[in-house]
Amino acid sequence: MTSKDLVLKDLNADFIFSKTQEEKVDFIQQDLIELKPYGMSLHNDTTRPFLLLKDESGKYTLPVGINQIEAGVTLTQSSTHHAFGTPHTFSEKLLSSLDIKIDRCIFVEISGHHQYVRVYMTGHPRFQSLKLKAEDAMSLCLHLKVPFYATASFIQRSKTMTAELTDSAKNILNQPDQAGFKKQYH
Repeated sequence: MTSKDLVLKDLNADFIFSKTQEEKVDFIQQDLIELKPYGMSLHNDTTRPFLLLKDESGKYTLPVGINQIEAGVTLTQSSTHHAFGTPHTFSEKLLSSLDIKIDRCIFVEISGHHQYVRVYMTGHPRFQSLKLKAEDAMSLCLHLKVPFYATASFIQRSKTMTAELTDSAKNILNQPDQAGFKKQYH
């Protein structure tokens, strides 16, 4: 075998990136639904907490899977007693001092059991937006009162993802051969 045999001819991007991204960066404003914080779904089992966002009419509800730390910060921020402070005070002051403003947060992709958002901003010297896991951006965006947007299609796919997550967690807990797991962790 020679080095010429090892060269792959006609290698294209479809080979390297075989999974479609399903991210739509050029949103048509009419397709976007503005969502506001509505509540949180907390469970005692193995599922993640879900932040619930709703549109003004109540027709659309977007469940956003978040980690326990984000859930705790979100619950603290929603308290009417602001004496606790917030871990985002520094981030807010830093962004403000740099004249960077986060304008909107748009849900763009689901990959596995994770949702991704594109956070749009003004004032940054290099970027107009950043793509992040939704769970990493929710509490900061809530703190900064950034508006959230998603398409009806994204909301529906998120509901399917949430149902799959919940069913998977139930199946894990209901397996008789996993009794040791239940005793050890519950």
